[in-house]
Amino acid sequence: MPVEHVSGTNVGPMILYALSTCVWCRKTKQLLDDLGVAYDYVYVDLLEGAEKEHFIKTVERWNPGRSFPTLVLNNSKCIVGFREEEIRDALKK
Repeated sequence: MPVEHVSGTNVGPMILYALSTCVWCRKTKQLLDDLGVAYDYVYVDLLEGAEKEHFIKTVERWNPGRSFPTLVLNNSKCIVGFREEEIRDALKK
């Protein structure tokens, strides 16, 4: 499985769908690192074949526009794009 885990404070399940070349994806990942929370991430652009298809369909369920970064928190909230304040607020709850 291509999903990587980053250790930190557990605030519930969180996964970041990102592109390895995306500056906004890097900023989102850096923000999560700075906040010290645990999360998983996957670079969708580095995948191939069925694996890539699977993750693109997963992103599309949360974000029909299939844009990146797509951050899913607690399997219930999706934040699309680098939205620092929205991410900070969501992690406070």
